[in-house]
Amino acid sequence: MTRQRVLLFLSSLGLGAVLLIVLVRLARLDVGAAFAQLRAANAAAIAKLVLLNAVLVLLSTEKWRSVDSALRSSSDAVPSKAASFVLTSIGMALGFVLPVQFGMAAARTLGTYYYGKPLKRGMAGSLFEQSFDVLIVVVLALVSGFTLLIRAQARLWVVAAVVVIVLTWVLAGIAMRILRSVAGFFGQKVLPTFRISTGVKRLSELEDRGVLGTPLARRLIVLSSLRFGVVVLMAGQTATAVSAKIELWHLAAAMPLVVLATALAITPGGIGVTELTYAGGLRLFGTPVSTAAEWAITNRVLCMAASFSVALCAMMTFATVKLFTPAKAMVQASNQGSKGNAQSSGGPLES
Repeated sequence: MTRQRVLLFLSSLGLGAVLLIVLVRLARLDVGAAFAQLRAANAAAIAKLVLLNAVLVLLSTEKWRSVDSALRSSSDAVPSKAASFVLTSIGMALGFVLPVQFGMAAARTLGTYYYGKPLKRGMAGSLFEQSFDVLIVVVLALVSGFTLLIRAQARLWVVAAVVVIVLTWVLAGIAMRILRSVAGFFGQKVLPTFRISTGVKRLSELEDRGVLGTPLARRLIVLSSLRFGVVVLMAGQTATAVSAKIELWHLAAAMPLVVLATALAITPGGIGVTELTYAGGLRLFGTPVSTAAEWAITNRVLCMAASFSVALCAMMTFATVKLFTPAKAMVQASNQGSKGNAQSSGGPLES
């Protein structure tokens, strides 16, 4: 790592720390009380949080594998579901210590190096499947804005959220057909600039491989919607763990604003930016800013602990299976060979 990158990382980390200090001052937060709540956190809620994190990794893994099946060629090796789960869990954990835009892509790019085409399958595949997460939070952010505008409550937000997700699912077919038409129309033309030509060429390649197909797009929309729901449930469990009185629909309505802000953040894991956006978003929906700020900080600690726990367990389990699988295979092969030798040696004796 170069000195410039180290300085950039330290600067972004410092910025995150400054933003946290600003939040603590604005909310007049008692940091000691927040850490006391962490020490006394509800064990059952934390266990549910870890399980939900595993479900979140599973959904993200399924999204990536769906895209990877379209991106890879017939000669490329296919990572197992277990290996894909491990890479996704590592990427999710890295998202807490690296800028969130790079954590998942970096883990999958390095992890798919052995399987071939790591930049296309690891980085591009991750960015493509994560673009549907962004799509879902954008449409839900519109719902949250509309809810605030008319001062509605939980029922309207939930109904409107379901309606716009279903509408997005329906319109995905039209959007994909338009993209395929654009790729087909410009694919054979000489375009004025290199960047435009390269972009259209890549779009044509995606169209040829079926990545722009309606079934895949609709599948990713469904999985991203489920993923958003799991993230909301995780936030609810962290609130329960530290006895924070925050309505679940407030968390759901503020979540799209937080995700968008975090996606644009340059601080490691969106530190500071995420907490400030959570506090501001929850305040808009009626949660006291002191409660929101205290929960936002404890939420980061608990979610980070859960994410690293899932990643560590996944890596240890995968490594253990890999360690003992060859030994089992050798024993089975040896047993089969012994049986074969016994049978072959038994023939002449019997004759």
